Amino acid sequence: MNRSPDRTLLPCGDSAFLVELPGLAAVVAYYRGLTGAGTSAGVSAPPGIIDVVPAARTVLVTFDPETIRPSEVRDWLESAEPAAGVSGSGREVTIEVSYGGPDLAETAQLLGMSEAEMVKLHTSSEWTAAFSGFAPGFVYLVTTHERLRVPRRNTPRTAVPAGSVGLAGEFSGVYPRSSPGGWQLIGTTTAALWDASKAEPALIRPGDLVRFVEA
Repeated sequence: MNRSPDRTLLPCGDSAFLVELPGLAAVVAYYRGLTGAGTSAGVSAPPGIIDVVPAARTVLVTFDPETIRPSEVRDWLESAEPAAGVSGSGREVTIEVSYGGPDLAETAQLLGMSEAEMVKLHTSSEWTAAFSGFAPGFVYLVTTHERLRVPRRNTPRTAVPAGSVGLAGEFSGVYPRSSPGGWQLIGTTTAALWDASKAEPALIRPGDLVRFVEA
């Protein structure tokens, strides 16, 4: 196990490292530093790196030990510099939303604002794709303020329609397919979040900048 002031490297078998970081903002910055995602930086991983997977507090890096030595991977992970900002030529995804979800009024009330004010804040905020999870194409989006932080529903729905746009805790997200869920649903989109027929199936990838606009 190796430690630096801002990260802890844990070997996972002979072909992966788990990097523990202080929090979500550190994960996003570190992931961008490793991959250049969401920035204009021409960053490329060393040959032999298979995947870099961010989560809420960690980044998992898998590699081919026949191509790159574990010590080389460790050195790369230790020396990587976080990239906190998003450059103007970074990847940006726009999602058109029809606001009027079943929880819109209740969510606005929880936040102490009108529905129109909440929609304006949701669309004017700059969202960053932090990490994927839950279902293929589902990405947890974070922004730079906490004015849209709301609790999950006390009773989750057994089926949330595909394309539902929701809020939960510090996150916003879009359900790529029908599934159970406990997020506060504020709108819907026709955007295809996951298309397995494409070379890049996910519309949104970690590190991307996402903007919501009214349809």
